[in-house]
Amino acid sequence: MSRVLIAGCGYVGRQAARLFSLAGWEVIGLVRSEESARLLSEEPYRVLTCDLANGAQTKDQLNDFKGIELVIHCASSNRGGPESYRQVYLEGARNLLALEPAKFIFTSSTSVYAQNDGEWVTEESPAEPERETGRILRETEDLVLRNPGGIVARLAGIYGPGRSILLKRFVDGTALIEGDGGRILNQIHRNDAASALQFLGANVVAPGIYNVSDDMPLSQLDCYTWLAGHFQRPLPPSGPVDTDRKRGTSSKRISNAKLRKSGWHPRFSSFQQAIEEDQDLLADFPISG
Repeated sequence: MSRVLIAGCGYVGRQAARLFSLAGWEVIGLVRSEESARLLSEEPYRVLTCDLANGAQTKDQLNDFKGIELVIHCASSNRGGPESYRQVYLEGARNLLALEPAKFIFTSSTSVYAQNDGEWVTEESPAEPERETGRILRETEDLVLRNPGGIVARLAGIYGPGRSILLKRFVDGTALIEGDGGRILNQIHRNDAASALQFLGANVVAPGIYNVSDDMPLSQLDCYTWLAGHFQRPLPPSGPVDTDRKRGTSSKRISNAKLRKSGWHPRFSSFQQAIEEDQDLLADFPISG
């Protein structure tokens, strides 16, 4: 039986673990705290606690997994700053790579692309983030890609059941159309992000970088215009550009063509399709339409 160690069984990692388990893999979930482990107590796989940034602890607790088939590093910084990024992502990747897995997947972010003219961006496009957190992600990516079997999955903005900043703001009335509303949004449904990780891990694919995004980037104005029409609610007002968002102020269209060509396809090709078809997505938002 093939084994996968999933470091970070949070919003995406937990769903990926379920997919691997359903596919017959032996799954080992890795979380940082006992509290997180208790939340996974009913999952059909083994859960261990470990501080990824602690090299000695990682080596001691994970020694039995030396040479494992697959490691997926999708731990979260919990919205921390540069030091948290360095500890969780860079040091975490370095310590997990010491297990010498046959394949290693690091979940990075499309925020490493700083393009802001609305152009299409592929894995070959420059990735030169302006923020220190983004530069740490790139440093981690380079570390992973120097290893045989290293794969970087650059995830677009994640949404899904219980989590959508666009829906939340639209519903609670805090949404603003920033400037002319032309900034391009790139998103991926949580289930599709997890399926992409499962696809990259379980299939023979070339090492390297893969963008994980849906098929239809859309402008902020188009997004809110569609939501307003779909739910028969007023269009949000205009406001200033938010320069403090985690993903920065870039505006680009992320191409998923490389991953699609490899054989993966998203269940939800667009945010609009998910709104129309995923009832779980709307369950936590008191909205009718």
